[in-house]
Amino acid sequence: MEQRVLGRTGRDVSVVGLGTWQLGADWGDVAEADAAAVLDAAVESGVTFFDTADVYGDGRSEQIIGGYLKRRPDAGVFVATKMGRRAEQLPENYVLDNFRAWNDRSRANLGVDTLDLVQLHCPPTAVFASDEVFDALDTLVDERRIAAYGVSVETCAQALTAIARPGVASVQIILNPFRLKPLDEVLPAARAAGVGIIARVPLASGLLTGKYTKDTVFAPDDHRSFNRHGEAFDQGETFSGVDYETGLAAAGEFAALAPDGATPAATALRWIIQQEGVSSVIPGARSVAQARANASAAALPGLPDRVLDGVRDLYDRRLRPSVHGRW
Repeated sequence: MEQRVLGRTGRDVSVVGLGTWQLGADWGDVAEADAAAVLDAAVESGVTFFDTADVYGDGRSEQIIGGYLKRRPDAGVFVATKMGRRAEQLPENYVLDNFRAWNDRSRANLGVDTLDLVQLHCPPTAVFASDEVFDALDTLVDERRIAAYGVSVETCAQALTAIARPGVASVQIILNPFRLKPLDEVLPAARAAGVGIIARVPLASGLLTGKYTKDTVFAPDDHRSFNRHGEAFDQGETFSGVDYETGLAAAGEFAALAPDGATPAATALRWIIQQEGVSSVIPGARSVAQARANASAAALPGLPDRVLDGVRDLYDRRLRPSVHGRW
């Protein structure tokens, strides 16, 4: 699989990575053996980048990855985790003592002395303007607790503020055919600064697979049931902030754009890969088949102008009026 440099980390990662929110049981229960099989399938398909967080399953996702790395030290996987959501979302909680405590927990979960990359996990906007926060992150690097740090953001404005910070190695942001706003300013700014871009929610929580209907029922413990309007966390993390009915209609149109022989999901991932400045896209997977199918998108030929123009037209007609201003 194609490898790209992940911004200021200087490390190569696979252009299709693996998001492991699903493995923490926040999308419905996933047995540990099934989670391990997903990790195996991803690595066997060329994936060298896992993304997790300390709150995915209250650390379960990190622990599963840590167990996998212990069994497979030859896998050569770069692991990015996140911190900051274990405390009330107040700027005053983003201090060095808390960072060290959260960091110790993640290092224990993952079974490593130094974390490859730690990202602030969608913190309050005021955090991005705090010199003290980024001084504390520099201290973690100096102490060799972490090799590099980045941020996960909800808005383009947050991303642009972070990119201006000289120590920020990467920015993780929602980017998919239903969320185009980062293309306007964030990706160009990141390219100019040498900051990596990690594209999350690439399939709009599954909408872009084209498999859902108005009658689809999600489990009660699946965030697609309980967070459609931002009841538990930011609404953008669920269906990219698009209301479900609008998303279903748009997904039907998007599926019609898929080239012959390509699924809608693979087409969406290939579209993201083609955006200049993207380091890696991190679709999640709950099964071996999903992990392999996601990885296979990296081998698709470049999408033709018919598809690229169709995505822009679909966004402008159906999605921009409802989401562009919000994000």
